[in-house]
Amino acid sequence: MLATLIRLLGDFELAEEGLQDAFSAALERWPDGGLPANPRAWLVNTGRYKAIDRLRRKISLRSKLKQVGAEANLDQQLCMPVEEAADAAEIEDDRLRLIFTCCHPALAKEARVALTLRVVCGLSTPAIAKVFLVSEQTMAQRLVRAKGKIRDAGIPYVVPPRAILGERLAGVLAVVYLVFTEGYAPSAGEAAMRPELCEEAIRLGRLLDQLLPGEAEIEGLLALMLLHAARLAGRTDGAGDLLLFDEQDRSVWDQMRIAEGAALVERALSLPRAIGPYAIQAAIAALHAQAPHYVETDWPQIAGLYQVLLRIQPSPVVELNAAAALSMVDGPHRALELVDALIFRGDLGGYYPLPAARADLLAKLGRNDEALAAYQIAIPLVRVEAERRLLHRRMAMLEPLPGVRETG
Repeated sequence: MLATLIRLLGDFELAEEGLQDAFSAALERWPDGGLPANPRAWLVNTGRYKAIDRLRRKISLRSKLKQVGAEANLDQQLCMPVEEAADAAEIEDDRLRLIFTCCHPALAKEARVALTLRVVCGLSTPAIAKVFLVSEQTMAQRLVRAKGKIRDAGIPYVVPPRAILGERLAGVLAVVYLVFTEGYAPSAGEAAMRPELCEEAIRLGRLLDQLLPGEAEIEGLLALMLLHAARLAGRTDGAGDLLLFDEQDRSVWDQMRIAEGAALVERALSLPRAIGPYAIQAAIAALHAQAPHYVETDWPQIAGLYQVLLRIQPSPVVELNAAAALSMVDGPHRALELVDALIFRGDLGGYYPLPAARADLLAKLGRNDEALAAYQIAIPLVRVEAERRLLHRRMAMLEPLPGVRETG
């Protein structure tokens, strides 16, 4: 409904205010008068009328119409009612337009994610502020600025034409994956996972796949999210503590999602376009998910896929993951050299998985004193309590250093 109102009104704030007014009107009228034949259409129409009333109260109608470039007849342009039997495809198109508008490259990456979480996923401003570790007031100001930039710059509320879709689609997919990642591995807080964000990202991925079929990276991203989400039930124990791959009960993994994700991987890799990073990551996730037991994981193929990923999307994080996979093939010595090189370069300063990975490799080599010291470096960098408890648990499995105490 919000997506449709933004299309009709051309203004984020006005659409949000109109929809809230419509909800209030529904709470007043529906208990006595009953539900209308099409509640969604009723809310959209009422929200639009309420928004027009706000315009009339605030400023002259003509100046506002000039501002939005709509000087045609008000009744025809703004007051034409939404059809009671609104076409579902049109509604979905509105949502897709909204995603591309929120993810416009003119907006900073952080603003794109925050705006998508707010107006596409429906998260509250306080919830988004927690994701970005800022105050509610700061996040509210960022959202207002982002919406204002869309309005003032005349950013079109459209899905871009195929000719420029590639450059815009990459940004959209990155935002959707960031939403998923925040659900799968929150950036801060008490919760080990936020499944509702994972489900919202998957919903957006399905929407993109339905409306832009045949795009390999859309199918790759959707596969990647499904395969990761399939393991959510096994990632924690009864106390809410995180479990590593080799500790998880694979019988609780969602086999239907694994099968769907694996099929999407095969399709994405077979499409006649260059293979992208999401498809490669999904192929890695499929190998993890399809292994009946941890010891049967196809590590050589996973290590090889990471080398492919490094060629098409080089990054320090991919290097770290590639080193971890290599340790399962060639042993920890070579992987430790790669991790130490990453630490020396300083590309991942403040990223706790780097010293944590070093600690794990040192522990495998029996160098427990050095492993404990590496864990002591990693723990202060952790911002999620469940991840902190995991590192403390792994430390407890090692012989302690004389006089060394765990940090909080």
